Amino acid sequence: MHNSHSYIQRESGQVLHEELLADAAIRFIYSTVREKAPWFFSALTGRSVTSLLGFVNYDLALNARFAGSARFLKKMGLNSEECLLPLAEMDTPRKIFERKIAYWCCRPMDEAAGVIVSPADSRMLAGSLDDVSTLFLKGKFFDFQELLGSSRHELHRHFERGDYAVFRLTPEKYHFTHAPVSGVVRDIYQVDGRYHSCNPSSVLALATPLSKNRRVVTVIDTDVEGGSRVGTVLMVEIVALMIGDIQQCYSDERYHDPVPVAPGLFLKKGQPKALFRPGSSTVVLIFEKDRLEFSRDLLGNQRRSDVGTRFSAWLEQPAVETELQVRSTIGRKIIHD
Repeated sequence: MHNSHSYIQRESGQVLHEELLADAAIRFIYSTVREKAPWFFSALTGRSVTSLLGFVNYDLALNARFAGSARFLKKMGLNSEECLLPLAEMDTPRKIFERKIAYWCCRPMDEAAGVIVSPADSRMLAGSLDDVSTLFLKGKFFDFQELLGSSRHELHRHFERGDYAVFRLTPEKYHFTHAPVSGVVRDIYQVDGRYHSCNPSSVLALATPLSKNRRVVTVIDTDVEGGSRVGTVLMVEIVALMIGDIQQCYSDERYHDPVPVAPGLFLKKGQPKALFRPGSSTVVLIFEKDRLEFSRDLLGNQRRSDVGTRFSAWLEQPAVETELQVRSTIGRKIIHD
């Protein structure tokens, strides 16, 4: 397995090396601890411990003083000019991780109806559940039926040969998710689970970890007036180690008047939908078969054999993530004759 993990930055085209936070500790937990002390491993990935770790890392005054906002922002590569709060007011790690940004200025979006956009500042991989697809990766990052909940048979049938994209948020990222499409919420539900890390080491060590974590599934019907017309889209927001909550807080304009996401609510593409509180996390989008085509540059990046990643070594085929911004284009609807 590659010890290093690289990705491609979309805007510059540069190949960059990811510094995996606490990588040695994560690898130890998901190998030695998981095998030799399963009871302790279970405790580490439970709700109580993850809440405690989140409090220690993001709330304690001692931690906040040592973080020092300006130095911390610089170290994490964050752009304070994007933030709505003045730097002096972002005086704890939690405030930094839960920051709001002027996305309407710094995260431009293609407004065309048939364009699907990224739900997060993240690193993306695309896949397919259809075994005749060149992107076939069924059963790798998640077990499809387990991800949606074992009793959701209608959804299992509807999306069984669909396409998907995985968006991995690293801890320094902006942690609001945004609607990737326009449409009406038909259902939203929670599936209970653990709080596994999103570090690539844990993904490789633990079979289909994304479908084992606690998650929220939103079912969006885009074949409605004003919708994106790409069929039904599933948006799965997945917690991780030190992520204690997913706050559903949709705003139709900027961050004004947030409301809980509920059936019947119309989501406008590119608008804030939810907030991970705080840490690293993952979003999975699932699409009906033959309703969209992913952007060519993202697929080209993913298939590059000259970029070393842990996912490529694990899958025994190129699997290179592209770092992209929330609201940037990830694909377009297929126009059928």
